[in-house]
Amino acid sequence: MKSSNLTNILKSGNIVIPMYMLKGYKKLNIELDEFIFLMYLYNKGNSIPFNPEVFCDDLGLDLETIMNYVSTLTDKKYIKLEVLKENKKLIEEVISLDDFYSKLSLLFSEEVNKEEQPDNIYEIIEKEFGRVISPIESEIISAWLEAGYDKELIIMAIKEATYNGVSNLRYIDKILYEWDKKGFKSIEDIDKFKKKKKSTNDKKIDVELVDWDWFDNEE
Repeated sequence: MKSSNLTNILKSGNIVIPMYMLKGYKKLNIELDEFIFLMYLYNKGNSIPFNPEVFCDDLGLDLETIMNYVSTLTDKKYIKLEVLKENKKLIEEVISLDDFYSKLSLLFSEEVNKEEQPDNIYEIIEKEFGRVISPIESEIISAWLEAGYDKELIIMAIKEATYNGVSNLRYIDKILYEWDKKGFKSIEDIDKFKKKKKSTNDKKIDVELVDWDWFDNEE
């Protein structure tokens, strides 16, 4: 969409864009012009009669551009073309925004969940342990932060401990120490190590299967 056309559409005052959508549109993985077209449809309601000529007149765009938007947003599963029938006869084609509302709901529910999660390491540990941390434990946490441990790495160590049923900072300290010895500085380092280890174990299993003498070991 040309910038002049986009400016004219916005100046016309016919499209209302909620602020939370405007702030978060980049997370929708669509271009700005696609977003504006989507907001144009959003302003028309949910089941919108599929009439490209009307869209062209409203937006001052050519038919090819409109059809490209429809195709792209359909592929990205933001809109869906539906056929309304009565007594097996076609009544009309409509554009449904149900998929868009579902994605929007999921996107912003994730944002709410992130906001509800404590950002402070001390608070995260208290939440995981279900109790207030002691002054000594507070000093241990401070030492981790001063040592430059990655925050996400600390959180992963906390979850590792609670997964094993251990609510003890000394245990977490040991995990961080071992990871540091192996040179792990981030979650990505641990993920790479786990994938490499799994790959090695899979190869060992394959060798065992190949070397196994199935006839001599039959019972």
